[in-house]
Order: sequence, then structure tokens, then C-alpha cells
Amino acid sequence: MRLKDRVVVITGAGSGIGRASAVEFGKEGARVVVAEIDFAKAQETVAQIQTAGGTALAVTTDVSSPESVQNLVRKAIEAFSQIHVVFNNAAIQVNKTVEETTVDEWNREMAVNLGGIFLCSKYSLPHLRKTRGNIINMASVNGFFVEPMCAGYCATKGAIIALTKAMAIDHGKEGIRVNCICPGYIDAGLAEGYFQAQPDPTAARLAAGKLHALRRIGRPEEVGRVAVFLASDEASFMTGSAVVVDGGFGSGLPPQN
Repeated sequence: MRLKDRVVVITGAGSGIGRASAVEFGKEGARVVVAEIDFAKAQETVAQIQTAGGTALAVTTDVSSPESVQNLVRKAIEAFSQIHVVFNNAAIQVNKTVEETTVDEWNREMAVNLGGIFLCSKYSLPHLRKTRGNIINMASVNGFFVEPMCAGYCATKGAIIALTKAMAIDHGKEGIRVNCICPGYIDAGLAEGYFQAQPDPTAARLAAGKLHALRRIGRPEEVGRVAVFLASDEASFMTGSAVVVDGGFGSGLPPQN
């Protein structure tokens, strides 16, 4: 087991990539703190980890709230005494142009996707300094190139890549590593929301698969395994990296039959 007895906090772990990652971390021996705004979903993830023989704790968390994040960190320390890894995975996606996006939608997307990383990192860093731990941020290939109808989402993902590099520089001297993952289309919540927002969701899903060199969209556990690698000692000389997990996604690749 690559992460035996290490304490890992994962936000947005009640579904999708977050849940799949939590299960993968549990398999590797980590003690997983499942942070999720929907407590029932968090409990479902915990149950999956425990059924597989792992250890996990559910904590209701709104990553946009300083008080909620401070409570998350406090609960993690109370339960497990230390924190080794923070996986900032929680995100939302508004499928609109800038003109169509309301001010409230914009502010919420910034607060969750970008502000959540700021808050969770800010309040976890004193504990990560003690363990010489690491932070993993969830970015996206949309941090490098954009697609229609998700302007705010793309803006946050580009910012996350830059923030990851800045944090890596600031905290590398403390032995803290900071990396981010940039997935392509993954068969999970946010991508499904994007598909459903299109005029023909089925056609959109098929077209997305054809834009990947592997001719399919990814599975959430495939991203989770990359997160496990980044958290492990196997990635000990990696920091400030934006790791692309996209099945060969190409924005200029014409769809093929």
C-alpha cells in the first residue's frame, strides 16, 4: 500500500471523480476524510471505502465558506491527528456564456472552484507543514484551451493551473508539493451536466468521445489513480506540475467515425 495510514482530505468526494478517488485512496491504505456539501452522499462514499476494508470519515463541507473549511480541518485533526494530503476536487460548472451568466452564478463558480482551493489550502497548510505533505488541485484541459458555453468554468481552471504553480514555488522550501490534474471528458457529474445542457445530449456525448485519441471519455477511477500517484512518494520530485489525463483529447481533432 502506497499511502498506508496517511490522512487524505478530499473535497467534493460524494460523487464522480471525488468519490472514485476516495475509494482509490482507501485501497492504498489512506485514512480518507470525505468532504462533501451533501452529507448523505459523503456517507455513501464512506460506506464504499469501509466495505473495502478502509477507514473514512464524512464531513459536511461548503468549500466556499471559511467557517465550514475550518470545521473540516478541525474534524480531520480531531479524528486522525494529522493531515498528509489535501485533494481540492470540489467544483461546479455553469454552462453559459458570460452574457448569459448571472452575477450570482459567476460569484458562486469563482467561490467554489477557485475560492475553495484557496480556503482548503490556507487552513490545511499549517498541518501539511508538519507532515511535509502535499496538495493536489483539480484543474482541467479547459485551463489550456476553452470550449463553448462554459466561460466561467474555463476561467477558474486556467486560474487553478497558475495558482498551483504559485503555491508550489511558495511552499517547496517547506517540503510541501503542489500539483494539479487536468482531465479531459470524464464519465462523471460535471461532464454529464455539460452533455445535458446541449441540444442533443446523446449526440454531444458521442461527439466528445470521438475527440479523444482513445475514442472514449475517461472513467473517474482513472483520474483517481493519478491522484494517488501524485500523493505518493513515487511522485516525490514533482511539484508545480499540471498533469494531463485526457485520453489524447485534441480541440482541433476532427470527429471520426
